[in-house]
Amino acid sequence: MPLTLTMQTDGKGLYEITREVQSAIDGLDVGDGACTVFVQHTSASLTIQENADPSARRDIESWLERSVPEDDPTYTHVDEGPDDMPSHIRAMLTDVSLTIPVASGRLMLGTWQGIFLCEHRRAPHARRVVVVVTPV
Repeated sequence: MPLTLTMQTDGKGLYEITREVQSAIDGLDVGDGACTVFVQHTSASLTIQENADPSARRDIESWLERSVPEDDPTYTHVDEGPDDMPSHIRAMLTDVSLTIPVASGRLMLGTWQGIFLCEHRRAPHARRVVVVVTPV
């Protein structure tokens, strides 16, 4: 059964949601399976990245800013402001869904891996993240 988490962001950045996803799984009676995590937005995304050293997160955020700058005069989709089109491109470069193995009810992430919600808009948002576990 799908569970929908609402994650509040404070604007652009990577927000670790590993605990929230694991807590959603804890509420299910599942042993082994596959966990799908899906964000229901086109200006936010998901990724699995290092969760130990905050400098890795800052470097990723900085790279996204340099790679997909705001205020590019060639953008035509600017209805919601200068961060509108860049947020869609950044979401396209990352993922809107992830699949993570589950064993004995636990996400099988590596030692330094965490699940991150990537907020690509400047303003705070409430983002919907769907979690589904398919037993095997």
